[in-house]
Amino acid sequence: MNILVVDDDPNIQQLVSIHLQQEGHKVLLADHAEQALEIIDGELIHLAIVDVMMPGMNGFELTRILSKDLSIPVILLTAKGQLEDKERGFLSGTEDYLVKPFEPKELLFRVAVVLRRYKPTLDEQLSIGNLTVNRQTYEVTIEQETLILPLKEFELLSHLVARAHQPVTRHLLMEYVWGEDYEGNEMTLNTHINRIRERLKRHHANVEILTLRGIGYKLEMLR
Repeated sequence: MNILVVDDDPNIQQLVSIHLQQEGHKVLLADHAEQALEIIDGELIHLAIVDVMMPGMNGFELTRILSKDLSIPVILLTAKGQLEDKERGFLSGTEDYLVKPFEPKELLFRVAVVLRRYKPTLDEQLSIGNLTVNRQTYEVTIEQETLILPLKEFELLSHLVARAHQPVTRHLLMEYVWGEDYEGNEMTLNTHINRIRERLKRHHANVEILTLRGIGYKLEMLR
């Protein structure tokens, strides 16, 4: 997913970026609201993490624009923990609120929750090469042939296609498909990925799932 981080503190930018990128997200950085709006003009943004106290337009005002005018979900970051500030943030349209200093793991949890909440609004049909995934009908089409995959395989492939050419961590895939409380081991994920690979090869898809050692997987066109 493309996540915009808007904060005038370079240390916060770096901290948030490192952890989001480790989860496979693409991170775009802005020092203030005006720069954030310029970035949004040229990029598809799935989520914005916005600091309340910034020079110029504050985080509450930016959140109102992002959430109500552009339909981009927002998580607000602030050093303020007063009830009045939280109320103002939610009235501005934020999905969640995190007080500094915060644990990166908690931020990642909140990001995952918000993205999962907005997952149904993602594109219903996705394509790469001769492969098309239809999230509404749960059909996979390769060339002119339509396949019906087991649900878990479909969800894994759908997520990889949605983030084609980008690394997707094993943790993110397992959380996406099995949920954050899943207690199984990674062998289950390996088995499902291998089955998908076999199907793609058998039906002559011109894409492949690459293993990124120590990270996860990435869907690419065949060379």
